[in-house]
Amino acid sequence: MIPNRIQTCLDQITKDMATRADRGVVADYIPELAQIDPHQFAISVVTAEGQTYCAGDCQVGFSAQSITKVFTLAIALGRSGDQLWQRVGREPSGTAFNSIVQLENENGRPRNPFMNAGAIVTTDEVLAGREPKQALAEIVGFVQAAAGDNDIHINESVARSEQAHGHRNFALAHFLADHSNLKNAPEMTLGTYFHQCAIELTTQQLARAGRFLMGAKHGPRLVAKPRVRRLNAMMMTCGHYDGSGEFAFRVGLPAKSGVGGGILAIVPGVASIAVWSPGLDHNGNSKLGTEALERLAHEMDWSVF
Repeated sequence: MIPNRIQTCLDQITKDMATRADRGVVADYIPELAQIDPHQFAISVVTAEGQTYCAGDCQVGFSAQSITKVFTLAIALGRSGDQLWQRVGREPSGTAFNSIVQLENENGRPRNPFMNAGAIVTTDEVLAGREPKQALAEIVGFVQAAAGDNDIHINESVARSEQAHGHRNFALAHFLADHSNLKNAPEMTLGTYFHQCAIELTTQQLARAGRFLMGAKHGPRLVAKPRVRRLNAMMMTCGHYDGSGEFAFRVGLPAKSGVGGGILAIVPGVASIAVWSPGLDHNGNSKLGTEALERLAHEMDWSVF
């Protein structure tokens, strides 16, 4: 039976990941994240039929970081429609996720909504005409509704740590403002952005929150089917920054990573997968999380190709 295969596969992957000596490096440029134990590992799968399978530290909360950009993009497109694409592009970056040089070369229009500058623009779009508390309540509420779980919140310590050390993001925001690509004051948009990235949840909660991206009959219908397809396309081409091509080659699934060590991956119509391992590779993506997803996709024959 497939359910037994899923659980057996998750258990074996978790056992194998525990033996890995090279686990990557935690995101030490955010002091709160630098304290995370890199030996933790968790993986969860929620199927289109609603079954949940977990292994490892799947009840331990972690910082979602850039994974939240998927949910914020969904909200921004719901509020503003395709006019959002006038402010941000849809192409892979080919550079680091926090590149200032690319933003300057392209006159203040970020290459895509998942690199930091693009996510700042997307957050700014959600914030427009409202107070940060209102925008954050909508973002957190969207994630809670997607997961069917109200016990998902912002980690204030992580948000403060990011705000205190987010100098490059401040530079990006001011550069966007200089090119008239911010509707709000940079400090207001960034405050919202830092808090959004500090949403904390478990792999089980994240896998459940990703159900709406499966496009299946089951789970919450928060986004129209055509937009779900576009969100998955953006995840496939841009979800792993400058490692997106490598991830597509190895795993073959649309996915979004975060520097907290999490990855949300989607098997359209079949399953939502969340994995967490805090150590990152040189592109800022979870090292063991990528290995685990490659194994799972191979064993279950899950791929969009």
